[in-house]
Amino acid sequence: MGGAWMVPGHLASVAPALLLRAGNGTPGLAELGQTRLEDGLPGPAALLLAGVRLDGDAGVSMKSDEGRALAKALGEFAKREPGLMPWGGPDPFLEPLRRQTAAGRESGLEASRPILDFLVTAKAREALRGFLENSRLAAVRETLALRVVSSTGVFVPANRPGGQTLEALFLLSALLQQGEHLHPAFAREWREAARTAAQQGKLGGLEPMLLDLLALGRRLDWRQLTEIAGGVESHESWSVLARMARGGGDEFTGVLAAILMEGSGERVLRYHIAHPATADADLRLALGAGQGGLHLLLERGVPVNRQPAAPVPGVLAGLALLYPGAALWLKLALFAAGAYLAGGGRLLRFARVKGRTRSAGAAPLNGRAALVALAATVLFLAATEPFNRPPAPPPAGVLRLSVPVLGSVWEPDSLTHVPPTLSINMNTLLSIGFFALLQICMYWICLTKIREVAASDLPSLVKLRLMENEENLFDGGLYIGIGGTATALVLQVLGVIEPNLLAAYSSNLFGITCVALVKIRLVRPYKTKLILDAQHAISAPSVQSQPC
Repeated sequence: MGGAWMVPGHLASVAPALLLRAGNGTPGLAELGQTRLEDGLPGPAALLLAGVRLDGDAGVSMKSDEGRALAKALGEFAKREPGLMPWGGPDPFLEPLRRQTAAGRESGLEASRPILDFLVTAKAREALRGFLENSRLAAVRETLALRVVSSTGVFVPANRPGGQTLEALFLLSALLQQGEHLHPAFAREWREAARTAAQQGKLGGLEPMLLDLLALGRRLDWRQLTEIAGGVESHESWSVLARMARGGGDEFTGVLAAILMEGSGERVLRYHIAHPATADADLRLALGAGQGGLHLLLERGVPVNRQPAAPVPGVLAGLALLYPGAALWLKLALFAAGAYLAGGGRLLRFARVKGRTRSAGAAPLNGRAALVALAATVLFLAATEPFNRPPAPPPAGVLRLSVPVLGSVWEPDSLTHVPPTLSINMNTLLSIGFFALLQICMYWICLTKIREVAASDLPSLVKLRLMENEENLFDGGLYIGIGGTATALVLQVLGVIEPNLLAAYSSNLFGITCVALVKIRLVRPYKTKLILDAQHAISAPSVQSQPC
């Protein structure tokens, strides 16, 4: 069974050894940062450097000599090109703003600055607006036309006193569309929301997007924003990214570094949405492994398995990378074979031929050892997979108000149809499978006992009494089923396991089914046979004693 621990095959997770193997020889964060500096993009390079400075996990450290070299190169670039540092890199569409901030360059402005800081002054907004009004793109002109919309929710209308923030966001979103920095799918979604707002005379669904842009524009410089926004394909991912921007911290830093390394913000954010409780630590581990390790993690879309494991040989790691399904079956087969041998079974049969012991072929299957091996393998699979993940805590500072409202049959639009679903998570399936396996074992024990009574050389009446004596055994499936349900409910109340009534009551259902099969299919027919045999044995002597 020890060999099974060395195989990095998992059902719904990925082993850290596979991330390291996949990332071997691929560029890391520091190397990608050097490439961005060579392209004249200090803003994205600074985000990659921030990712290098994050602490690694599971023995993988992202702090390295390459990281220190990147920091030194970034400092030299700032001295050589101080005019590019506030913006994060060159962009021809920034000339109106660059001219307005020329004085800031002379005063020693050599650090990256959030792009919204440059839209604070009225002169800067006026210069940018004059430049964008001559755009040939209809999406830019439609965005600028929203300045006259007076029906807003959170923001003050742009054409009223105090509406500078909303006007700056309109200009920033128009500038992103002018440079085609938004992903085509998200750009279409943004444009549809802008058209709807213009037709209805209120911001509506566009306002949440602008709020998210505000959060990102206050954190990122221009080139950082364009690099990140280009990989976001949906409003859902855009909102998730903005939520992390409001919180800041290492989580936001790691996600930004992962987006730049992968080149697709959608894949990183989709992984973060799917695994909110572990995504931060998993992404850090993958970032430390290299670009190949991050690509493997996002491609498989499963959490990292942090269960203790033996050292993984290179051959097994390569096998698991190329054939993950085969590696999983190999792991389970090795463990099942070890459990079968430990349970008293034998794989080969030996015989002595001319004083020597030789193999005589495969040994017959031991039913009891096979059931033990099957049960142990199921428990081994459940113990080595991270199915039970705690739910992510709600972000701090977020107020959620749930107001239940009943739909009206007189207003069909208020009725929401929820299609039925048959999806069951893996934790529930494993629980149901475990309870079913217990009842299968109980059925096999009852069957063995009946065969033992039937094979004994005893009168039928004695066998009938022995069967009546085993009534408690034949009801054992019901006892196990009730006990499993009660245990599951108690553990759910105590918070040890996640609440799941389907898994709990399945134990009772399987117990009832097992007892019904044992008593109706096995016990009742056999007792009927014993009763007839006993009656025949009693009546036979009386028939022989009658006079002819």
